[in-house]
Amino acid sequence: MTRRIRALNGVAGSNLVGVPADASTVDHRALLEEERTDLIAKLEELGLGGAGLTYDSNFADSSQVTAERGEVEALGATLRETLGDVERALAKLSEGDYGVCEDCGQPIDPLRLEAKPAARYCINCAAKH
Repeated sequence: MTRRIRALNGVAGSNLVGVPADASTVDHRALLEEERTDLIAKLEELGLGGAGLTYDSNFADSSQVTAERGEVEALGATLRETLGDVERALAKLSEGDYGVCEDCGQPIDPLRLEAKPAARYCINCAAKH
């Protein structure tokens, strides 16, 4: 037997589709919004939130600056990708499509969603990506 689980905040359209009736109720919207806030803060902390990176062009060891810039930009790209996944999951919550694998269309295990609220794929399809 399956049922829809409404997020604890009661926002319309924030249902999980095809979740087993005995699954615990988790406020996925709150988890995703918290993760979004954390990601934005990390991007801003790295100097990637608004104006972008600034480096002292007069620094004596330009190779070290270049290496550090590369590391920061790579981390920033990963954070932006994760932020995109979180925002996509929030949109799916609003549209009522949250908790459905984007590949096979089957429900994503609630335990997977609890561990990774922005999951786009069920565990089987995630292994293929």
